[in-house]
Amino acid sequence: MLTGGLRSGIDRVWDAFWSGGISNPLEVIEQITYLMFIRRLDAIQSTMMNKAKRTGRPIERPVYSDATDELRWSRFRALGSPDEMFAVVRDRVFPWLRELGGEGSTYQEHMRGARFTIPTANLLAKVVDMLDALPLDEHDTKGDLYEYMLSKIATAGQNGQFRTPRHIIQLMVEMTAPTPGDRICDPACGTAGFLVESAAYLGRTHPETLLDPGARRHFGHEMFHGFDFDNTMLRIGSMNMLLHDVEQPDIRYRDSLAQSAAGDAGEYSLVLANPPFAGSLDYETTARDLLAVVRTKKTELLFLALFLRLLGLGGRAAVIVPDGVLFGSTRAHRELRRILVEDHKMEAVVKLPGGVFKPYAGVSTAILFFTRTDSGGTDDVWFYDVTADGWSLDDKRAPLLPEDKLGVVPFAPLDEADHAKNNLPDVLRRWGGRLGAERRRTRTEQSFCVPRAEIAANGYDLSLNRYQEIVHNEVRNRPPLEILAEMERLESDIQQGMSELKGLLG
Repeated sequence: MLTGGLRSGIDRVWDAFWSGGISNPLEVIEQITYLMFIRRLDAIQSTMMNKAKRTGRPIERPVYSDATDELRWSRFRALGSPDEMFAVVRDRVFPWLRELGGEGSTYQEHMRGARFTIPTANLLAKVVDMLDALPLDEHDTKGDLYEYMLSKIATAGQNGQFRTPRHIIQLMVEMTAPTPGDRICDPACGTAGFLVESAAYLGRTHPETLLDPGARRHFGHEMFHGFDFDNTMLRIGSMNMLLHDVEQPDIRYRDSLAQSAAGDAGEYSLVLANPPFAGSLDYETTARDLLAVVRTKKTELLFLALFLRLLGLGGRAAVIVPDGVLFGSTRAHRELRRILVEDHKMEAVVKLPGGVFKPYAGVSTAILFFTRTDSGGTDDVWFYDVTADGWSLDDKRAPLLPEDKLGVVPFAPLDEADHAKNNLPDVLRRWGGRLGAERRRTRTEQSFCVPRAEIAANGYDLSLNRYQEIVHNEVRNRPPLEILAEMERLESDIQQGMSELKGLLG
């Protein structure tokens, strides 16, 4: 948890960039990321040198050679003038970064597109001094600092779509409970938030396993896979993973829905994702095996088909979808829901409040949890109606509780009044009882189970409003977005009925 002093430290760095003429938030984060990475490389070199002194053995793979030693953070920071530092960083450090590690290495892949865009020597000197004062050598602190920087994207307008709120990511990770043997994939990874949180979860829950050399290699080299087709996001996501001590994450450029990306079917045991909702694709460019599952141009449906393809047997998924996926009446919508319920194990629908993605989107969403089985297995589907996530649901997204009562696993216990402002701990607690006590809850409660046969009889509708029973005097208190979603579902049902009637009339 960041202190106010550390937050204000990053705020001052951020303000320095804006005052110095760099106002694009992604460019600010990119430049800070490069400098943090350069500082980390210096720290790695220092650690290796200290180990060499203790053991009397030479460094096997040093980051810096004798010829490049003056390019270390500690060296150029000690130079006499800002102009001298600026010349070294611009003309020597960044060209060296782009070639770091040799052809095909992880470092080079991450840094190939590195551009130095800080415009003046004084701004560079100011930012270097500020970053040098931050405790980036501490794992938890540097990770939290980076997440705090990424949170600033969400307040910067159109670029906010790249970031899923961290507490929603934490909820999905806690509910899927990654294990040391998992291979985790996010095929629309953005800044790699799901992968980073999975790594943090494993560090908390399986620290002893990560001490084993084989498990540690799997963690650093084989566990985490993320794809995106935005190069800026790939660089930020890669550095995010490296700053969270994942040495060689598989973060790659890829259009996950394209035919050219169809070579890793069944490779992963866990998919965590918040894929793009808007837009459609041409059939010509879309992977043929996805179209064989669901013939559609809608990206949200194609991504669901993709998740099933990526998962191996027994693999599980937690993915965010727009509400329309749950009740849409087109043949593609209904067929995809039928596949999830009848051919695999559909486990849960967690409905999120409409303001979760504000200020940049007001779309109503839900989290789907399912397991690939290829042989069915759906019994009851568990529903939870999240009405509060700890923050206000307006554009301000202000915290409603003290910091120690926010999040999925808060530091302080929540009472009934607190629960009304933060449902997430209750979601996690009740998720654990979905095969037992949750089956006995009534449809008027916040969570309940619905048998597979009833879902099938309702055209595989997975919208919570289809099954929830609402006491009449509670209707007036329902959020407008929930009422709108219900109206959209009813309109969809009417259109479906009219279509079927026309078919009967010939």
